[in-house]
Amino acid sequence: MLIHVNSASGVPAYLQIETQVKHYVAAGALEPDDPMPSVRKLAADLRVSPNTVARAYQDLERDGVLRTVPGGRTYVADISPGLLKSEKIRRLRPYARQIAVEGKQLRLDPLEIIQLVRQEVDALEEVDEKLGNLDRRAR
Repeated sequence: MLIHVNSASGVPAYLQIETQVKHYVAAGALEPDDPMPSVRKLAADLRVSPNTVARAYQDLERDGVLRTVPGGRTYVADISPGLLKSEKIRRLRPYARQIAVEGKQLRLDPLEIIQLVRQEVDALEEVDEKLGNLDRRAR
């Protein structure tokens, strides 16, 4: 799992962590019962406060993406494969609105904003393909 935080993005680090973990789970790169790095380890790797990672993990647990067992270990939760499309859209809408507002404030053309999002989706798909190939080699 490759998580990174961009401090210049304007998006809080805990939200960046949440978004990436959700993406990896949705893409199948993280599967149910996969162990997550400890809060301290991930915080050290990302050079952020442990409180930042703890907040992301708490939010992910609240959303049913992660589960914590007695003793403090955190694992990917057993998520039912089919969130309703309406639920997926409901979860994504605030991020879409944020991108739209930022783009408008920067006076970007709506097509440029859409193109930028498409480029980011394409980049994530490339990462997924690389991770998929690594996953197959490891098994």
